[in-house]
Amino acid sequence: MDLTDTIERDGRRLRSADSRARIVAAMLELIQEGEVSPGAEPVAARAEVGLRTVFRHFKDMDSLYREMARVVEAQIRAVAAEPFASSDLAGKLKEFVERRSRAFETMRPFRRAMDVHRLRSGAFATHATKMVAEMRAILQRELPAELTGDPLRFEALELLLSFEAWSRLRQDQQLSVAEARRVLEAAILKIVDGGAASAR
Repeated sequence: MDLTDTIERDGRRLRSADSRARIVAAMLELIQEGEVSPGAEPVAARAEVGLRTVFRHFKDMDSLYREMARVVEAQIRAVAAEPFASSDLAGKLKEFVERRSRAFETMRPFRRAMDVHRLRSGAFATHATKMVAEMRAILQRELPAELTGDPLRFEALELLLSFEAWSRLRQDQQLSVAEARRVLEAAILKIVDGGAASAR
């Protein structure tokens, strides 16, 4: 293979990777803008590629949704992997609220879209279960034994630090981000302080 063939082959590979990235980015943008279930046509139009190009990279829309889920998961994991600045429990719990609220706020439109497709795609159920397990493991790793060893308090804390709790406060109770954070911080500190008081 001569240099010209190598350059052409590498050029095709780069163009292919660029098209795939633009398709995924277009899907993410449409969902962020409120489209719960965008079809292939608007995705192709936003990505400025042909419809055939979409299905050359993704065999069906479920494949595209799964790729989108992987991208969103990577963003959430990046937030979860940030080191804690606080060494005391109260400070660390406030960081948990700030960090998860930031991640969940990013995740909200995509979670709604994935929930629409969840019943017909086992992959989405697997993604959601995996994320819950990973977030639970972080809590178990970072909280002291007095909390992880107390099933009632630990399960209550995990519930309050869940996407479902955040979504309820933001969507159903229509609280602002700051208000929702204050509610969670107050509830979490109440559980921690209440448990400590009852132990004394």
